[in-house]
Amino acid sequence: MCGLTGFWDVKISSDALKPLAQAMADCIAHRGPDDSGVWTDVEAGIALAHRRLSIVDLSAAGHQPMVSASGRFVLAYNGEVYNHLDLRQELQAAGAAPPWRGHSDAETLLACIEVWGVETTLKRSIGMFAFALWDRQARTLVLARDRAGEKPLYYGWQGDAFLFGSELKALRAHPAFNAAVDRGALTLLLRHNYIPAPYSIHQGIFKLAPGTWLQLAQGQRDAQPQPYWSLAEVAERGMANPFNGSDGEAVDELARLMGKAVAGQQVADVPLGALLSGGIDSSLITSLMQAQSTRRVRTFTIGFDEKAYDEATHARAVAAHLGTEHTELRLSANDALGLIPQLPSMYDEPFADSSQLPTHLV
Repeated sequence: MCGLTGFWDVKISSDALKPLAQAMADCIAHRGPDDSGVWTDVEAGIALAHRRLSIVDLSAAGHQPMVSASGRFVLAYNGEVYNHLDLRQELQAAGAAPPWRGHSDAETLLACIEVWGVETTLKRSIGMFAFALWDRQARTLVLARDRAGEKPLYYGWQGDAFLFGSELKALRAHPAFNAAVDRGALTLLLRHNYIPAPYSIHQGIFKLAPGTWLQLAQGQRDAQPQPYWSLAEVAERGMANPFNGSDGEAVDELARLMGKAVAGQQVADVPLGALLSGGIDSSLITSLMQAQSTRRVRTFTIGFDEKAYDEATHARAVAAHLGTEHTELRLSANDALGLIPQLPSMYDEPFADSSQLPTHLV
């Protein structure tokens, strides 16, 4: 988990540009304790800031915000592109790869954008991510979010300033931020137990919808997110071109695809673990991780004192069967109550899913 934030404000003092961006980044330091960076374009009034949790390429070559090889693009990026090594190989085979400075997926994204453009790069990137990209030549700002919306990204105009960031608390650090509550978002909360994209709890601030990107030119207040991927279109293509094999062949193909997906998400320069509830989903993913690992996978689960809610027994059994290195944490009613006062600072807007308590503890 990394964090990005920034703003575009042509009226701000040049002396205040970098300190303000740093202050916004400091608000989300918990998202990235390993490194911090700020990049500014004083003439344009643009600032990008980043907090890094190092997963791939732990060296200084992975520092962000990152400037592309040509110097045209600047990227602040949160997430992982699982197929970035394949994308690198494709660029190299075409003779379009730059001299690589490191092996981070952020550098891969920048190289792909220089060759293919933003939209094609997004369509070819498999992963979970959100990013802000400044084009120094066209003087445009691009925000983008992954297909399923796994990584958060808030944005919006506040007065003459366009603000964006991984969490609302970063936006609140800007002096132009207006904390007025969107009453329409409150009605959505009561219906869904959370506030769905594109809305947020604050007026004028939005969540970038999953599978979309937004391009903004200077002073352009009416820019709208554009989709680069549609789940409905994927489902329609599947219906039009159904799998024609037998049941057994379908099972084998599903196993192949899931194994490939899990393998892609294990590319890291740091140890990995799995949140194991003992249910079908987490047990299947953990089994695929262990099958592809030469060492015992670390698994974690939360147990409850109330037996009606406790799945720790199932998780323990799965861990023993797979031979993982298992850690079980117990959550009491008092533990849960103790977390409740921290929720507003953790989530920034109302969120009524009770799973947030054990997830935070893990």
